[in-house]
Amino acid sequence: MNFLAHLHLADNSKTSLAANLAGDFAKGNIANYPKHLQQGIWIHRQIDQLTDSHELTKDLVAQFPKSLTRAAPIIVDLAFDHMLAKYWEEYHSLTLQQFADKAYDAIDACEHLPEKLQLLAPKIRSENWLSAYKSKKGLHRTINSVAQRISKPDIFQGATQAVDKLDIEIEIAFRTFYPQLMAYSKIWARKTPAEYL
Repeated sequence: MNFLAHLHLADNSKTSLAANLAGDFAKGNIANYPKHLQQGIWIHRQIDQLTDSHELTKDLVAQFPKSLTRAAPIIVDLAFDHMLAKYWEEYHSLTLQQFADKAYDAIDACEHLPEKLQLLAPKIRSENWLSAYKSKKGLHRTINSVAQRISKPDIFQGATQAVDKLDIEIEIAFRTFYPQLMAYSKIWARKTPAEYL
């Protein structure tokens, strides 16, 4: 799951949107982060662990060309955000843009976010990253942007063509898996270890 899904799952579990997003940028021991971020970082890590280990996502990753083996898990995360945005009205009462604005405000209002997220936050809002996921063009642009930010962008060679070819398989996996993840996120919110509350 990428930015949009983590924010949606935070809202779904009634936990901090900004703290859940911070999990993408928080490395190491959770106790090293401010108390108001700890639960969100912990839930973010549970989401990532389940997503990476679930049979549905593992089977989907395996369908990507061998040349994309290293990039496929990242591509699936981005493609799942696209599916969530595409069918947004089935998952939330606010419009996608209303939710995006709520998320941007929550990020801006949160103190002591990881430095990389603080630096990226203005760009996330100004380029409206969360709503951009809705179109296939926006997904392609996001994939290309992620590829440019890593040390070996060639591992993404052919990624946009692969997501287009696997569109139906991605949708089936997302629609089957995501409701489970929504249920788990509520359980994790209730069962967060006491030291992270």
